[in-house]
Amino acid sequence: MANLYTYQESNIRRTWLLFFVFFVVVVGIGYVFSMAYNDSSFIVFAVIFSVVYSLISYYSSASIALALARAKPIKEKDNPTLWHVVENLCITAGLPMPKVCVTPELQINAFATGRDREHAAVAVTQGALQRLNKTELEGVLAHELSHVGNRDILVSTVAAILAGIISLIADVFLRSLFWGGMGGRRGRDSEGGQIFFLLAIALSVLAPIGTMLIQLAISRRREALADASGILITRYPEGLISALQKIATDQVPMRSAKDSTAHLWIDNPFKGKQVSWWHRLLMTHPPIQERIKALQEVSV
Repeated sequence: MANLYTYQESNIRRTWLLFFVFFVVVVGIGYVFSMAYNDSSFIVFAVIFSVVYSLISYYSSASIALALARAKPIKEKDNPTLWHVVENLCITAGLPMPKVCVTPELQINAFATGRDREHAAVAVTQGALQRLNKTELEGVLAHELSHVGNRDILVSTVAAILAGIISLIADVFLRSLFWGGMGGRRGRDSEGGQIFFLLAIALSVLAPIGTMLIQLAISRRREALADASGILITRYPEGLISALQKIATDQVPMRSAKDSTAHLWIDNPFKGKQVSWWHRLLMTHPPIQERIKALQEVSV
């Protein structure tokens, strides 16, 4: 029977594979951009920027996510019920106690972050604490702790970091076209330069979209896995099902909802806000009714 750690090794392998593939893509994009401008400085910039950006983001992503969500760490005396729920679930799952945080948002939601089990944090909204009963809260927190145990956070963090790198490099190239920098027309007028220039324009548009789609696929898959792993901890699917049903009908807007952290929450944080069709197309979570249906089939 599957347990909480079934997906850990595959997620770690996937993380290193993501690092390798995205690094190759970054080098390849940097090479094309350098050839387009006949200037090797672009590929040097791409490699150095990728390494520095990855290291900074990897070690600071958790604190940034908590700050954006306005989440504040608590102690046991601040909310004994929440603290003991997290503590008991960690004992059951064999996980170290994470940092427990509460955000003032009134939407029912929660998220987990951190680069590994020893540096994890779980954040719950004030709305979840007010409107979920203890069983439902256990279901939500078991889901979030499953992300920690499954090493999902590491995979999604790496995917978000690397997708951001490619988008930024592409943006630098497009802006350089407007300002006429990075070699001007010198590369375009050289032999073969026009082909590389057209290829560079295509890559600067398509590469960020492609990496975004990969990131979305990873995010949607990890939510389904966390649902399944979460009920292995509580042994009570009805708790998470009931919580998701409440979340599905909750239309309270979240003031701190950000595209950069949307994939972390247990459900789409943009509910109650007017969003474009493009934004809806790129949602980071599978439809909540599909998740409920899958859990109901397990509980039968």
